[in-house]
Amino acid sequence: MTFDVVTIGSATVDHFADTDSELIRIDTRTSHSELIAFPLGSKLLIKELRTTTGGGGTNTAVAFSRLGLNTGFLGKIGDDANGDFVLNKLHEEHVSFIGARGGQTGFSVILNSIKDDRSILAYKGANDHLEAADIQPFQTRWVYLSSMLEQSFQTVCDLISGNGFKLAFNPSNYQAELGYAKLAKLIDRVEILVMNKEEACKFLGLNFFKSPSVPDLIPELAKLPPAIFAITDGAEGAYVYDREHLYYARPLPDLQVVETTGAGDAFAATFTATIILGENTATALHYAMTNSESVLQHKGAKEKLLPLAELRDIAARTRRDIETLNL
Repeated sequence: MTFDVVTIGSATVDHFADTDSELIRIDTRTSHSELIAFPLGSKLLIKELRTTTGGGGTNTAVAFSRLGLNTGFLGKIGDDANGDFVLNKLHEEHVSFIGARGGQTGFSVILNSIKDDRSILAYKGANDHLEAADIQPFQTRWVYLSSMLEQSFQTVCDLISGNGFKLAFNPSNYQAELGYAKLAKLIDRVEILVMNKEEACKFLGLNFFKSPSVPDLIPELAKLPPAIFAITDGAEGAYVYDREHLYYARPLPDLQVVETTGAGDAFAATFTATIILGENTATALHYAMTNSESVLQHKGAKEKLLPLAELRDIAARTRRDIETLNL
């Protein structure tokens, strides 16, 4: 089968637990930490418990599919009931599973505090054990690579080096910290590189806590091979550099954030999908912001990912100034 895009990444079953826990902030001269606090030795009551599928691989696969692209998902899912749950959800979203099964499906417990801050307990499980023998031949125009660790990441790097498809990459904090020197063979193949500001700082070996601005990062990023860089900066908005222009978009001023889980995946996948669909960079930025804002205003990473027609309609009715900045 030939795909428009194949996403490679993790698949998990996510359990969202809403609690009344408070957020504690700890500041030192060199760092800033925010902690969700639980009383030691006590039983914690959960106000609401929800179970969904998650992981960067399946989140982005669903986003691509809803945007009208023929989508495959390559990853490793456990040979268990949770794996069946993940596969059924992918089937409902018209995503083809082209990976392998074995071991235990990854899962996460997302602990939401009273003010909607969160911490995640993550078990990677089968996600870390994708082997070359697990991958069957496939054809695709694009590959979208999200976070994978250990053996799986090396397997994917070997796969990419031997094929000619276009590549979009959204690294994890851990991968970004490796920097260009250790990721050169992969980064040299990347067309679209999507990171948040903290990941971009780590990738360049800079101190995030010294708060460099995103435009200050662009000249260093521009020395790297990718054609397009998209950098998100939380509540400050997002930037895109396409070798000709540096665009900046602010989030909507009246945005009511309910939950942040999956917003980054929504942004990265929507931006990449819009480029695949032939739109210009500024439009891709607007669409990516619009879809991520939809996710932010609801619970769950996939529930409010927009279909293409609805995304276009909302984007057309949303006034958003896309600024062109000077470098």
